[in-house]
Amino acid sequence: MPNRLSRMVKKINKFSPQFIKPWLLTKLFCSQVKYANTTGINITEISHSKVVIKLANKKRVQNHIGGVHAVAAALLAESASGIVFGINLPSSQLPLLKSMKLSFNRRMQGALTATAILTPEQHAEIKNKEKGDMFISVIITDESGEAPIECEMDWAWVTKK
Repeated sequence: MPNRLSRMVKKINKFSPQFIKPWLLTKLFCSQVKYANTTGINITEISHSKVVIKLANKKRVQNHIGGVHAVAAALLAESASGIVFGINLPSSQLPLLKSMKLSFNRRMQGALTATAILTPEQHAEIKNKEKGDMFISVIITDESGEAPIECEMDWAWVTKK
């Protein structure tokens, strides 16, 4: 049985004009994850296999050298991976972030875009196992088009009590 997030995203993707979809998807997510709303993220795409989130390099998310703060970049990776993972869970399952590893390889330049992907094999694993965990791939690029951060997000699922 699809979960509530999955049902809401399906309605937004099916019935909303393209120009308003990012705003609706962002509002939907931020209504449930209050902290995400503080950074000003912008969700541009949600599907069962891919999520894309953008974060502008604005004053409220900047570090001391004018780039996006490491914690804001981590939130971007957690949100993208959590959405693509969580949207695929049955309503009887609960997602839990087990660990995150972010390696900052160079200074970030400008706005960031996080893209999280769930493979067909991962879809099958979630569908066929009552509980488990998996690494979700997240690629964060900056305005240069390069990936200044390597992300490894380990998500688990268990049955709700």
